[in-house]
Amino acid sequence: MPSRTASPTTTACASDLVSIDCGAELDGWTGDAAISFTVGTPRPADLELIAATQQALDAGIAAAAVGHRIGDISHAISTVARKADCGMPADFGGHGIGRQMHEDPHVPNHGRPGRGFPLRHGLTLAIEPMLMAGGRNDYRTDPDGWTLRTIDGSRAAHIEHTIAITEDGPRILTLP
Repeated sequence: MPSRTASPTTTACASDLVSIDCGAELDGWTGDAAISFTVGTPRPADLELIAATQQALDAGIAAAAVGHRIGDISHAISTVARKADCGMPADFGGHGIGRQMHEDPHVPNHGRPGRGFPLRHGLTLAIEPMLMAGGRNDYRTDPDGWTLRTIDGSRAAHIEHTIAITEDGPRILTLP
């Protein structure tokens, strides 16, 4: 599956920040995961952006509990992004996943706690924060329909896991 990740508009530097988003199907079930990493000598700001994106994912996963709502996940992600002074592409986020790659419900990366679809045991979600350095939310989509680029050329990172919501808490299904 093609990557749907924000990326910089320029690459002439000592290092690149790369995001890869992959989906897989096995025995009729689908999983979705993404990673971000640097190639070459990493810029400290890139490592901070990747760390903030991981923290946003961790916060979103921690909020994915029976009895909570989609807005609790969304709020947890956006709280970390705001604290790190990162922007997020408003039209993108996670999704339900199971027999199909993109199922309901949509899991925005920003929202209000206590709102939205109720989380129940057995629900599977792909939670995928995309953070953009510099706090701006401006991006464009390339002609391929998948690749996102920040308008100002700032760096972006994307990390994703597929999780199952259980009575014992969220269970990550896409660990390496």
